[in-house]
Amino acid sequence: MQIPNDAALLRIFIGESDRFQGKPLYEAIVLKAREMQLAGATVLRGPMGYGRSSHLHTAKILRLSEDLPLVIEIVDAEDKINSFLPVLDGMMSHGLITQEKVKVYRY
Repeated sequence: MQIPNDAALLRIFIGESDRFQGKPLYEAIVLKAREMQLAGATVLRGPMGYGRSSHLHTAKILRLSEDLPLVIEIVDAEDKINSFLPVLDGMMSHGLITQEKVKVYRY
């Protein structure tokens, strides 16, 4: 194991049906992060969640939802994450973004 590096973790909470310029928003965000050479991005799909409106989104059989919650996690140096925030501002009309400091261990 190597010595941990200080970094930042950006979490972006959106819905599966959110779009940007005709494509899924999660895809547009990950592709833009890659274009800007951020270290890594992962999209996680949640089976259940709710947001500001308190509308419940669930994958239960009796209530199939086409708008399940998604979380996009992006990790890189804090300055690179901060430079990505204005880009996100132009892509997102709603959602939630959090940022925290993390230690990165490379194996």
